Amino acid sequence: MTRVSLSARQWSQITKFFSLFCLCLLLVVSCSRSQQVTTTSSSSANSLTGNGRITIGTTLNPRTLDPADAYELRSLGLVYNMSDRLYTYEPGSTEVKPQLATALPKVSQDGLTYTIPVRQGVVFHDGTPFNAQAMAFSLERFIKNGGKPSFLLADIVASVKATAEYELTIQLKKPFAAFPSLLAFSGVCPVSPKAYEIGAEKFKPNIFIGTGPYKLARYGTDSLQFDVFDKYWGEKPANKGINLQILSSSANLYNSFRTGAVDVAYLSLEPDQIRSLEESAKKGDWQAIAAQGSVVSYLVLNRNQKPLDKPEVRQAVAAMVDRPLLNQRVLLGQASPLYSMVPKTFEVSQPLFQDKYGDGNVDKAKQLLTAAGFSKENPVKLQIWYPSGSPSRSLAAQLLKAYADKYMDGMLQFEVSTVDGATFYRDISRSFYPTALQDWYPDFLDADNYIQPFLDCNKGSDAKGCEKGGSQTLGSFYYSETMNKLIGNQRQEQNPQARKKIFATIQAQVASDVPYVPLWQTKDYVFARKGASGIQLDPTQNLIYKTIKK
Repeated sequence: MTRVSLSARQWSQITKFFSLFCLCLLLVVSCSRSQQVTTTSSSSANSLTGNGRITIGTTLNPRTLDPADAYELRSLGLVYNMSDRLYTYEPGSTEVKPQLATALPKVSQDGLTYTIPVRQGVVFHDGTPFNAQAMAFSLERFIKNGGKPSFLLADIVASVKATAEYELTIQLKKPFAAFPSLLAFSGVCPVSPKAYEIGAEKFKPNIFIGTGPYKLARYGTDSLQFDVFDKYWGEKPANKGINLQILSSSANLYNSFRTGAVDVAYLSLEPDQIRSLEESAKKGDWQAIAAQGSVVSYLVLNRNQKPLDKPEVRQAVAAMVDRPLLNQRVLLGQASPLYSMVPKTFEVSQPLFQDKYGDGNVDKAKQLLTAAGFSKENPVKLQIWYPSGSPSRSLAAQLLKAYADKYMDGMLQFEVSTVDGATFYRDISRSFYPTALQDWYPDFLDADNYIQPFLDCNKGSDAKGCEKGGSQTLGSFYYSETMNKLIGNQRQEQNPQARKKIFATIQAQVASDVPYVPLWQTKDYVFARKGASGIQLDPTQNLIYKTIKK
């Protein structure tokens, strides 16, 4: 055995230390370069220093910050926190309240003219004063620039005018009782007339200059920084700013939260990761905050494809579905069974599918199929389609197939098929799919947004189904002149109680005609470190930054 002198051993340790130091330095530099475009501070440092800033982790990378073109949650959630709107929601409520407006609109007798008083003493992030003219400019830009969500106002609004310095008058093309809720949509916010312009496709995706409690300080590909706006008109944020870290996967988000690299984790974790974090929260490791979501999932039934042209077949599918089983097996209990196209978030929702069909009612399903002329020897065979990249819908499709195979005695058989998302959403409106699993993210919080896009049909007939309209776009091809009239009536009705009765009639007809089978309503989960407080979600899934403190 060769002996090593003390000096040689010391030199060897120094060499190893120097090599490790260089390696660590290289890793630090590499990480800094990869995680930073314009942001200079790391999330873990901010999480540990207690400097009053909050580090939030997510996997959602925004496509744009221009509110006239933002139509995905990944963009709208950021716009929401940097902006104000004429109206907004209280957390846990779908009732609108004034924000930049000082009162609810004054509506003309014909339901076409909305007069809105707007707040004084408000300035944009660039110092430009806010007034009715600035709000009119922003709404006009939202419509005329032709961004993804522009139809929300373009289909409804005839004109927008500042009729006084702090008075806005909006003329509608047709009555729309849910219009104040539409004005609470995150993207319908004022932007500085000095920083933006009106014109088709004239968007500014990498900046944001609004009136909200935060201003955009830095915007990088995987990190953003929001600083408190010191001239904000309302209540100041409870923290000193927000650092948003965009992780490349749910696994990275999960691990970043567990190791303390982020203070708050929100969107998007997988069900098994949520379950794991919930279990640890019960032990006191951190906080788990759950809230009823506004996203719904449903099964589309295409009445233009045989044998789904028979109401009894559609009703049989509705009777066979076992929602509690779907919730437990597919979503690990992280949703609520849904028995109406209108989620139970709204007072008008009625669980008529539960009353009429129940869950897993295979005897009723068999009776309905028998009445329609089907049997073991002459079974109903249906394809279930879903967009690839959706684990929950994949599991749901497999479970529906397995359940039918086990309990329907061969009378109802499903074949599961998938296709990429772009092809799925293109072809569903072309009547390619007999049944399909779909999710619905509402544009605004009113029961109308869960009814009109699904059931309205501008052109169609009983023989051909819907040729142009909402039900054609979403793949059911449902057509009912009675339904069209009911939708028009509820959109005109300003009296809440009278409108509630119309929604009851609509839901009853849907439960009878079954163009869709409602399946589940999501829950939203936020996880926060111990010591963090003020964690709130607004009803449209937005995490509210300004109330968070630690």
